[in-house]
Amino acid sequence: MQDDVHRRGKTIDEIQEGDSLTVTESFSERELLIYIGLTNDTNPLYLQPAYAQMMGYKSALVPPVMLSGILTSSISKILPGPGSEIVNIATNFVEPVYHEEVITFTFEVIKVDLMKEVVMISVEGTNEAQDRVLDSVIMVRPPRQVQQQLENQTKKEVDVNE
Repeated sequence: MQDDVHRRGKTIDEIQEGDSLTVTESFSERELLIYIGLTNDTNPLYLQPAYAQMMGYKSALVPPVMLSGILTSSISKILPGPGSEIVNIATNFVEPVYHEEVITFTFEVIKVDLMKEVVMISVEGTNEAQDRVLDSVIMVRPPRQVQQQLENQTKKEVDVNE
């Protein structure tokens, strides 16, 4: 397995207001069952379409924490990326999300605060009908310059030893 020590996200100096990212996801039965197995969250709204319909929904719902997981993993993997730390998150779940429904998450950097070393990222989630299903504001501390310098030093040491 290859060591991934050189991978890092964007530092605060590399991020600008208006930077954006689009992620499209859907949630399969298998993923939902894994979530339920890990959390023991057996809410029938998540498991039983007939129960969900009896409660006024079209079908069984995706648990909100799974939607939040897409937000946090996109921050960790892409914008700003590896080394980022989420320090605050506020999410409104506007409409229910159903099993197998395709959701598009649009991320946009709305503020870069150099003094506090954080960025604010706005996220909107929409379904295939373009209905807004969630909105969120996430405060993120991008990887620090110090981390980048350490990684560059490690890379130089690896290059010298090769």
